[in-house]
Amino acid sequence: MKTIGLIGGMSWESSKLYYEFLNIKTKDFLGGSHSAKCILISVDFAEIERLTFNDDWNAIGKLMKQAAQQLERAGADIILLCTNTIHLVSDYISEHITIPFLHIATTTGESIKKLGLEKIALLGTKFTMEKDFYTKTLTNDFGLKILIPEKNNRQVVHDIIYNELVKGQFTNTSKQIIIEIIEELQNQGAQGVILGCTELPILISESDIEIPIFDTGKIHSHAAIEWSIEY
Repeated sequence: MKTIGLIGGMSWESSKLYYEFLNIKTKDFLGGSHSAKCILISVDFAEIERLTFNDDWNAIGKLMKQAAQQLERAGADIILLCTNTIHLVSDYISEHITIPFLHIATTTGESIKKLGLEKIALLGTKFTMEKDFYTKTLTNDFGLKILIPEKNNRQVVHDIIYNELVKGQFTNTSKQIIIEIIEELQNQGAQGVILGCTELPILISESDIEIPIFDTGKIHSHAAIEWSIEY
């Protein structure tokens, strides 16, 4: 079994789920008392959040590069960035390490194609929904058509993520708002929805909506375990 390096803390609410997903999947694969071999570096999200809203992606990239290099020196065999939005600077990681970097949009695209879906809704921060670092992987590599909410609803989703979810606040009011936004996208032809913020699956579950949901953190974790065990 190979060792998985995790860059977490963005937010810790979802990073703790990565640890759970990794270990449950390992036990499913190997049984008995097996658990995942992993190393975690958890950053201070307040610093990342400040740089994000200052649009200082270069500084964020440098922090991610440093974290990835620390993990490689510590013995990691593969790197996972435990967040969707910060994949905007994933090149800072992949270009400065000698071990594989597993991109969350790639694992998500693979999961969607296994179901034979073509038209997919995407929810996440405004950065994830509006910039092309995420959607271009889904469209170019997997031929998917991506639907995002209209502008006002993108702001609503973004605010719920930053004002509530990353702070551990999960309310029924926000849950219903997100469900209604997903239903609007379903009416536009979405066959499934990517929960492209790793905190969103804490708020929304498969039983809440009619179309398949893609829990990016779980998908990412499971793909890493498959690589770790089968490599």
